[in-house]
Amino acid sequence: MTIELPSWAQVSGKRHAHIIRVAELLDRWAEAMHVSPEERCAWIDAARYHDALRDAPREVLRALASNAPYEPEMLHGPAAAERLSQEGERRENVLEAIRFHTVGSPQWDRTGRALYMADFLEPGRSFSREDRAFLSAQVPHDFDRVFRQVVRMRLVYALNEGHTLFPETVQLWNAIR
Repeated sequence: MTIELPSWAQVSGKRHAHIIRVAELLDRWAEAMHVSPEERCAWIDAARYHDALRDAPREVLRALASNAPYEPEMLHGPAAAERLSQEGERRENVLEAIRFHTVGSPQWDRTGRALYMADFLEPGRSFSREDRAFLSAQVPHDFDRVFRQVVRMRLVYALNEGHTLFPETVQLWNAIR
């Protein structure tokens, strides 16, 4: 799969490869789940743009995501969503998927949930490969159960590492448990 990034994207080759893997995974799930062409397009677009500003300078991210209450390494989603909105993107589900892909959102439809899972489960990541591959294979058969497990795994990791639990993350967990 070829993923064309926007001219304003600022990503390394490694990050671009990650974006491609996320999009490929979403495309496979969409095919297996027989999602509509419109939803499939939303999933692929969310993948294309979710990390488009991942390697942008801090000041660029802060300027685009001025209201986001996150540390600089988490501003790339809100910044990319803002940039897309400025360019005329009106699919709120795509913008919200991108905006909250690092922390989660209880308001997400399947686009946000699919991106959140694919970003975590894509095969290029080095941790828990077998567990993540198993979960990835189960998405088309039990989307909601796998989503709940991915949220749980990400919460456990954040707690074990002493990371901040953002209100959106806690609200997401409370909405699905």
